[in-house]
Amino acid sequence: MSEGEPSQTPLPEPDLRVADARRTLAVTFAGFCAFLGLYATQPLLPMLEQLFHASKATVSLTLTASTLGVALAAPLVGIVADRLGRKRVIVASASLLALATLLNATATGLPSLVFWRFLQGVFTPGVFAVTVAYVQEEWADGGAGRAMAMYVTGSVLGGFMGRMTTGLIVSHWNWHGSFVAIGLMGAVSAFALQVWLPRERRFTGRVQGESPFAGALAHLKNPRLRAAFAVGFGVLFTLIASFTYVTFHLAGEPFRLGPLALGSLFFTYLVGAVITPYAGHVIDRYGHRTAMVLAMGAGIGGMLLTLVPSLWAVVAGLAFCCTGVFVAQAATASYLGVAARQNKALAVGIYVTCYYLGGCVGGELPGYLWRFGGWSACVALVILVQLLTIAITLAGCTDPAKEAGPVLEPLTEFK
Repeated sequence: MSEGEPSQTPLPEPDLRVADARRTLAVTFAGFCAFLGLYATQPLLPMLEQLFHASKATVSLTLTASTLGVALAAPLVGIVADRLGRKRVIVASASLLALATLLNATATGLPSLVFWRFLQGVFTPGVFAVTVAYVQEEWADGGAGRAMAMYVTGSVLGGFMGRMTTGLIVSHWNWHGSFVAIGLMGAVSAFALQVWLPRERRFTGRVQGESPFAGALAHLKNPRLRAAFAVGFGVLFTLIASFTYVTFHLAGEPFRLGPLALGSLFFTYLVGAVITPYAGHVIDRYGHRTAMVLAMGAGIGGMLLTLVPSLWAVVAGLAFCCTGVFVAQAATASYLGVAARQNKALAVGIYVTCYYLGGCVGGELPGYLWRFGGWSACVALVILVQLLTIAITLAGCTDPAKEAGPVLEPLTEFK
């Protein structure tokens, strides 16, 4: 019997419910471990700046390296998963991701830390991108929306827990210990995936003779998709730039926040996670383009609010900013299904690459402006990118006459 065929007779109804709950929980763990360590150094940046006597742009390489790894690996992981199967790649990637996270604790300097962070990014798409494909295939008969919602919930919780854990441990121990903790959490998640995630039953792989390069070229010739890819670049640029450099702003005068308090800033992500699911109603009623523009507009308002010399104003501004990013991500991800008439998975892969390239640039470029104007200069840069993103959306993300349809779940923070 081949791997893609069912290996058992149909289970009784109670057992089916248990099996479905188990695989849904496994998908949640996949989202959790995929984003547990990706941005974990954000609360540590001011401390790393002092520890390594490096510039803000240099210590931000600990974020840029991981996002660059994701951008480079994302287009290739689908090809590997089409050959080896979904579960095999998901579990192997989760295990390697946990190992790379643990190896961060062996770093003796900034270069070695950046190297291990890059490897974390390389192994990440094997979990999150392949899990999205797994859900779309294995829940084809129904329930995919609920399963994807659990995946998104896991990814948001993972991103939050990674940042919160590093901030908490560094406040009482050292930064090496924080990577041990999140690495062990990742290892437990990988074990849960091995035990609870069923082997794929609907996997077919890539059609023989089909060229991914020809499909990619066709997507790049599509003006709607080019606009969507550019919007994705701007969306993650906004998130990474704002949440990375606001830690330096709040670590200085007059706030002087420590790593634990900086890690607590990411509670604002939970606000965005609660509000974002309701964005589907806006997208259905007013269209993808309108939702994107409104979301980025909310982000601009949030960035302006962070200029107010009040901690609560900064926190509120960050909540607006990340909510705008999550809604824009949901709208853009669902727009891909409209703009790409075929090879939609490939379109998602290209989008993910552009998305994380935006994160790479957002993690570095503001650091060079900081010396000229501090946080105010960073805010000006982020707002400029947001305005350009809105202009690209209005000009390029035109709605086809029949774009109405089911709204896809956000690809998360990407979570």
